[in-house]
Amino acid sequence: METIEFQQLDETLYYKKLANGLDVYILPKKGFSKTFVTFTTKYGSVDRTFTPIGEKEPITVPDGIAHFLEHKMFEKEEGDVFQKFSERGASANAFTSFTRTAYLFSATDHIFENTETLLDFVQEPYFTEKTVEKEKGIIGQEITMYDDQPDWRLYFGAIENMYHNHPVKIDIAGTIESIDQITAEHLYTCYNTFYHPSNMLLFIVGNVDPKEMMAFIEDNQNKKSFKEAPEIQRYFDEEPLAVAIKEREIKMDVQQPKVYVGLKAKETNLSGEEMLKHELAIQIGLENLFGRASEFYTDVYDNGLIDESFAYDFTLEKGFGFALIGSDTPNPDALVEKILNTVNHAEQMLNVESIERIKRKKIGFFLRALNSLEYIANQFTRYKFNDMNLFDVVPVIEKITLEDVKEAFQSIQGESQQTIFKILPISRNQQ
Repeated sequence: METIEFQQLDETLYYKKLANGLDVYILPKKGFSKTFVTFTTKYGSVDRTFTPIGEKEPITVPDGIAHFLEHKMFEKEEGDVFQKFSERGASANAFTSFTRTAYLFSATDHIFENTETLLDFVQEPYFTEKTVEKEKGIIGQEITMYDDQPDWRLYFGAIENMYHNHPVKIDIAGTIESIDQITAEHLYTCYNTFYHPSNMLLFIVGNVDPKEMMAFIEDNQNKKSFKEAPEIQRYFDEEPLAVAIKEREIKMDVQQPKVYVGLKAKETNLSGEEMLKHELAIQIGLENLFGRASEFYTDVYDNGLIDESFAYDFTLEKGFGFALIGSDTPNPDALVEKILNTVNHAEQMLNVESIERIKRKKIGFFLRALNSLEYIANQFTRYKFNDMNLFDVVPVIEKITLEDVKEAFQSIQGESQQTIFKILPISRNQQ
């Protein structure tokens, strides 16, 4: 078992790659009563075209299948796994993102038993055509519900505008039409390809003894047999840098217009510390330009162009990345003009004093966040799957300069990379 020291943060991480390829990380936190355990596969909604294990030719599966598979994993022949967790005082959950699917629980007691339940249910698939058909109705209702949520439509509408070919533009849950095509055979194909231990990571954070826990996990895995798996071949169509749609609007039952400006990222093939530095530099730049202490924020807030819904964010993964900036607003065109003016003149507006203040603020936030086991558990795997380390955040922030921020921000600044997506109220005579 490898020991990784983070002296600046006074944290010690324990790591071992098991014989079957599973990466196991344990972060003991004394003085905490709760323990979080996450079991995550590097498989998300964008992984729709790949070569199945044992096959030679790539296939494309129906949209939404990673999310569908996540739902189905909890249903077993003997009943629902949630019941098993609750009987031992654990709170279990799961989620699917663009790039990963995570299964997790938190508990204060019966940690070994709950960890065994987590490992066993994720590693024992059970799908039948009958249960798959039943699930289609449940997920179909979920899709319909999200279709009626303006903020969700705003988020995905802006992403759809940005991308020509990349499957990030497709809703994580798919569509009612796409999930209707899913079969049990599809689920087994995806499961057997992406749920191999060598494509997964187990992370435990809390009041645990790392040696005992590692021995327990290793014993559990040694009882199971897995065929050796080759590296997964995933395929993505080439994606132009320019956005697919410059501007688009839809009408929904909202009180006030909503708008997002999307900025499509240029640098999307980074990994490791280079990716971490780039991501943090853009986040720092966005806060400098659009944060509550910025001239932009004071101007648009005082002029009633934004309210508490105003937000900005940057997402970066292997193969895609984007910034979104927007708000509910009585005048979307005026707000868009001010956002784009700020983006296009970022060079003059970014300054050393603000950058240094924001760096200190981000470091403070991160150090406080390390007291949240949930934050650590949810973030660690995402960083690790991109060859980054969550505990490198502070030293990397400390090294970022104004020039680093300016250089990184240029990668989302091009005019051809900008898009606008609006949701406007339905006028009364249209209702």
